[in-house]
Amino acid sequence: MTCLAVVLVETAGPLNLGSVARLCANYEPSCLRLVNPRCELDDPLAHLMAVHGRPWLGKAETYGDLAAAVADCRRVVACSGRIENQERPHHSPKEALEWLLEPQGGPSQVALVFGREDHGLHNNELLLAGRLLRIPTAPTYCSLNLSHAVAICLAEIQQLHQAQAPNPQASPLAPLAAQGQLEQSLQDAEALLLEVGFLYPHTAKARMAKLRHLLLRAEPNGEEVALLRGMVRQLRWAIGRDSG
Repeated sequence: MTCLAVVLVETAGPLNLGSVARLCANYEPSCLRLVNPRCELDDPLAHLMAVHGRPWLGKAETYGDLAAAVADCRRVVACSGRIENQERPHHSPKEALEWLLEPQGGPSQVALVFGREDHGLHNNELLLAGRLLRIPTAPTYCSLNLSHAVAICLAEIQQLHQAQAPNPQASPLAPLAAQGQLEQSLQDAEALLLEVGFLYPHTAKARMAKLRHLLLRAEPNGEEVALLRGMVRQLRWAIGRDSG
């Protein structure tokens, strides 16, 4: 069973926060996760907008950064309204959310991430997502209110759930690695590649972004990620032995 986490990054407006809590009551994701919120969860305006969603404000999970908020997730979709940078494709809500909810082995948790009201998600946060979602709008004004974007996505997910039919003959799928496992392996690899001179400090960020995209497309399972980490550690040990 897939469990959906709605993740809000540095939400500043209590009205938006309360509106999203109300949407959680409407559509019942598994949890609401807040990354470094810029408004108080007990703000009267948030509770005013939440109505029957007030319990969601009380049980919202808080995190210091997005990497921690999605560390236990097998897949991550980030909502992005950017049109100036097309290095990665931006998918329609239906395309991105079908991929997010696709039955897979591994952790049951998946995440749908929304950025700040004023400037969305930073580049390093977008790198954590396997797919980027863009809600189509008129080209003259493409910026959506945060709670409106959440409503559109959750309504699309509800439709996808209703359209899904169980397939009892489906083959069991290899369990995907959690996002946190993948990030740890990438950190190990980056340190080694800097050490051996394959990466240089001034270009490491861009080259590691390409490696991250490659692994996100490949979707390695837990055993494969453990294999990668083991290779990196063995190479580091061998380098240390030879240089000693």
